[in-house]
Amino acid sequence: MAKNPESPLEPFKRALANAARSLAEMPDLEIVYSGEGPQLSGKRAVLPHPPRDLTPIDAARIRGLADQMALRLAHHDVEAHAKARPASALGGPIYDAIEAARIEAVGANALSGVRENLKAVLEQAWAKRSFNQIEALANPPLADVVGLMVRERLTGEKPPAMAQPLVELFRDEIEAKAGADLDKLVETIADQKASARIARAIIRDLQMGDDLSDAPDQPDQSEEGEEGEAEASDENDDGDGEGQSPQQTALDEDETSHRESEDADSQMMSAEEDPNAEDTDEPPDMGDGEQPARPEFSGEGRVVTYKVFTTAHDEIVAAEELCDGEELTRLRAYLDQQLASLSNVVSRLANRLQRKLLAQQNRTWTFDLEEGVLDVARLTRVITDPTAPLSFKEEADTEFRDTVVTILIDNSGSMRGRPIMVAAVCADILARTLERCGVKTEILGFTTRAWKGGQAREDWLKAGKPAQPGRLNDLRHIIYKSADSPWRRARRNLGLMMREGLLKENIDGEALMWAHQRLIGRSEQRRILMVISDGAPVDDSTLSVNSGHYLERHLREVIAEIEGKSPVQLIAIGIGHDVTRYYRRAVTIVDVEQLAGAITDQLAELFSEEPERLTRRSAGLLQPPPNTQGPKPTMRRSTFKEVRRAVA
Repeated sequence: MAKNPESPLEPFKRALANAARSLAEMPDLEIVYSGEGPQLSGKRAVLPHPPRDLTPIDAARIRGLADQMALRLAHHDVEAHAKARPASALGGPIYDAIEAARIEAVGANALSGVRENLKAVLEQAWAKRSFNQIEALANPPLADVVGLMVRERLTGEKPPAMAQPLVELFRDEIEAKAGADLDKLVETIADQKASARIARAIIRDLQMGDDLSDAPDQPDQSEEGEEGEAEASDENDDGDGEGQSPQQTALDEDETSHRESEDADSQMMSAEEDPNAEDTDEPPDMGDGEQPARPEFSGEGRVVTYKVFTTAHDEIVAAEELCDGEELTRLRAYLDQQLASLSNVVSRLANRLQRKLLAQQNRTWTFDLEEGVLDVARLTRVITDPTAPLSFKEEADTEFRDTVVTILIDNSGSMRGRPIMVAAVCADILARTLERCGVKTEILGFTTRAWKGGQAREDWLKAGKPAQPGRLNDLRHIIYKSADSPWRRARRNLGLMMREGLLKENIDGEALMWAHQRLIGRSEQRRILMVISDGAPVDDSTLSVNSGHYLERHLREVIAEIEGKSPVQLIAIGIGHDVTRYYRRAVTIVDVEQLAGAITDQLAELFSEEPERLTRRSAGLLQPPPNTQGPKPTMRRSTFKEVRRAVA
């Protein structure tokens, strides 16, 4: 029999893989094509599937993404980068952008083909972004601007047409403050350590690095072999780190890189850049120099009042209301297809959990009842004593069954790709497993309706930008499965997490309050709240006009309130992010593939304990903070009323 003809795309894929290995100088580099791409993890590069009708523009873009990853592997030291990255909320993103521009400039200057590929990626990314001068002035995207100016100096390439007005808006000011140091980058393009020193100097010039204010200028660039300079060199290294930068595979996914750079502080440096904003329907306009680097929380004893500028645009919505049924079915099928192999693993873990749970149920019966289940052991009475009434029995209720579990999933942009897929399928299978054991399960998600503030920020701008407005974005809380809804009806809703443009920013404190309030309104004796997240709270709009710890501090206050006063049992699972510094009962996993095991182990451990016999005295806890500006919130969905009734 004749062999099946080779797909027309296979030669393109092979050529692309060979070129990437050559550029990275890494023969064992694994090239994978998946809907999760593009992302880089160790020696594994994931690229988006080439479209069936591959156009020259599509081919150039995919080649450019591969070149970005290969150049990063060849010319970037991840560990040194993590050590030297400024911890300041404003300086870190600028530092990242400078390093990304340096890495790409090395390849662009050496190979004209690479230059064109990288140019295609950048132009397509910026073509999806819009320029608004008022918004840019109110929330300056300095990381983007500085990155483009560095690229221009190192390669001679002008910014893309869509970015040109933005760069010109800030060019004069940046040149006046940091032009001299920007010029020095040309001489150090091949030296990451020297470029890092200059990058830190640029951040000081722009007054964007609070943690660099006392750092020396570090003019010493002597050879490491000179013994006479060894001590001074060590001091310089301690002062600045070693001057390198974290990962950022594509320029326009700054929102993800901010979250990952914080993980680097805890030595869990994410090598999985998520630069796939080119493929999203609603690309983030990130990198404005106002994103938080999330340093460690301090000042635990301080009382901080958390407030909301306006709740008028917040939304609590059922998953099926965000897209039509046909699309939900398609997205669910895509989720099942992507995680077919993982589903088997999770199912085995879920079955193990089910066996543990069922083993804890001591089945007891009450006999000689007038109604219930017929007691067959007493049927002999029909013959021996025909006048005796039939005997019935009934199974006694167990405390184990009187339980509800809420799984609250972070729906932020950095979860895009495999993390959100794994979280969705784990929640799905656990809901099915717990339902078999008589345990009700609720699945919730939290994100925002827009990048960079949405309508709440527009209201703030119209109000004259009052100081310290509090939370400044539109919340979107999603109900994928309510506790009383059977699994079979809600199954396809989890496919919504695969929808492009859904995952945006995360305000964890208020999401935790919302999920807690829903649980408090339940009648079950035991209430469990499980949070799955991959980072600290991040909302650029809020943190650009409040303190850098504003959202994180509020999250800690909410957690302390729940753990200290509420009957709800709270547990958390962090994906590549240390959540043990927030939650009393928590576990951190490095690889997303460990999520299924972590969930089942945590639930099994929790169910093995005796439930706390607490009253519902905390039903009034954690009321949402009052908004201090703007109109009263409007009930955008019927589910809002349901929640308010439950809380009342």
